[in-house]
Amino acid sequence: MLSNLGPFLVHWGILALSLWMASAIFHGIVFEDRSSLLVSALLLGFANAVLRPLLILLTFPATIVTFGFFILVINALMILLVSSLVRGFKVSGFWTAFFASIFISICSFVTGYVLSSGDPVPHSIGQGTWM
Repeated sequence: MLSNLGPFLVHWGILALSLWMASAIFHGIVFEDRSSLLVSALLLGFANAVLRPLLILLTFPATIVTFGFFILVINALMILLVSSLVRGFKVSGFWTAFFASIFISICSFVTGYVLSSGDPVPHSIGQGTWM
């Protein structure tokens, strides 16, 4: 169990850094204090891990028709959901969340790539590993 704590903290930190950078770039995203940023990153990570796959599955026809661009709408809705749940985290509207979700995705990907030195970390499943 403790072996998963390190990667969890790294992903949480990357998401918190990405959210902080998005709040510096997009004027419609505001964090009142550091704790609201950390709670928002934790809750956004949870929403992306649990709710996002379910929403992608439920909206699969719309995703196919739009060639996958509907996933960007789902990402924006995840940010709006978290902003409605966390006191001290405010997003001005859908389009701010939409463009911020694109920025956060790119920033998280690049930061994770740089921190992993370009080598993906193999994940263990059952008896084997996968990349």
